Amino acid sequence: MNLGRAREYDVLVLTALIWFLGKFVRYAFPPLFEPLQASYGVSNAAVGAAFSGFMAVYALLQFPSGAIADRVGAVRVIAAGAAVAGVGALSLVVDTPFAVLAAVMLVIGAGTGAHKTVAVRLLSRVYPVRTGRALGAHDTLGALGGVAAPAAVTLFVAAPPALAALLARLPGAGRGLFVVTGAAALALAAAFSLRVPERLPADADRGPERDGPTPDARDYLALFEDRRLGAFVFATVAGSFAYNGAVAFLPLYLSRAGGLSSATANLLYSALFAVTFVQLVSGDLSDRLGRFPVMVAALALAASSLVGVVAFAAAGPVALGGLVVAFGLGSHGFRPVRGAYLIEALPDRLAGGGLGVVRTLLMAAGALAPATVGAVADASGFRPAFGLLAGALALAAGVTAGLWVTE
Repeated sequence: MNLGRAREYDVLVLTALIWFLGKFVRYAFPPLFEPLQASYGVSNAAVGAAFSGFMAVYALLQFPSGAIADRVGAVRVIAAGAAVAGVGALSLVVDTPFAVLAAVMLVIGAGTGAHKTVAVRLLSRVYPVRTGRALGAHDTLGALGGVAAPAAVTLFVAAPPALAALLARLPGAGRGLFVVTGAAALALAAAFSLRVPERLPADADRGPERDGPTPDARDYLALFEDRRLGAFVFATVAGSFAYNGAVAFLPLYLSRAGGLSSATANLLYSALFAVTFVQLVSGDLSDRLGRFPVMVAALALAASSLVGVVAFAAAGPVALGGLVVAFGLGSHGFRPVRGAYLIEALPDRLAGGGLGVVRTLLMAAGALAPATVGAVADASGFRPAFGLLAGALALAAGVTAGLWVTE
């Protein structure tokens, strides 16, 4: 790739690197639960509640961050979010009570929560012809943050002697990890603020002074009076419910309903995330073939695979592994195309806040799914619970196909 070609994608690279750090710091906390419990002497409920607070603040920031970006521009919001998360991570170098740690997690959750909705809006304007490809690359790099986090925790918590000596003055479990993450976040926030504005097209980061009157809550609610948009949002919420419910209980399902060993079930579970690179392909294909054909194909693949997981639960590890991989391909493949379609369907003036509303609904459905699956599994077993998820995915595929046919 020549220098000019590389410069063309520097906005994407910087935006995706910030998202990588956001996902990295989110998935660094669960592997630290055990050492944090040992350091602070707190219960499972305490660390679980702290992480729930992190995720709740993250979810609640989706609409405000998008609405603020509609007013002041995406660059300011993304850079500010990265800086807030970086300062929060760096503050963990100080040995503090557990309550303060939990409060800092809320700050980091707020910083990371300001990114995704606004990033989709920004990238769609910077790469209008290649929006699907750009969002696919962005989400893929973010997913790799979740892959890297557990390994990094292991490195810093169970460090070799040389590294352990270097980190010996950092109090608490894994504090060095957050020092490095925080410094990287602040560096990226500065680079983003300095580099990105000069690389943007004239209308990519416009605020209300160039985009019309300041939008209010009624403007955002009025978006959903469009029946087609409302139907698509319903389909995406159903898909989010199914995916998050399956992800929460898939290892246990494969062990209980499929009769696999825990080691085999966990290996198949890892395969679900290993295929995240399909987002690069699906996003690019949607730029070439259109959004609906790719979305319908992805949802149909995910739904039929989950039906197979329920129908052939006793088929053995090879067959179940193939179905899990297919489910991952469909689920991951749908994600960047969904974002590209939504940002194109929303009015430009309301794109940030409108997408924030939709992402809040998606996260609410995702948060509800594990509790629902757990309750159904306790009452009737795991196969009926996963049958419910497969039905939700089939409904999402059917609604999306209907929108395609009537387009």
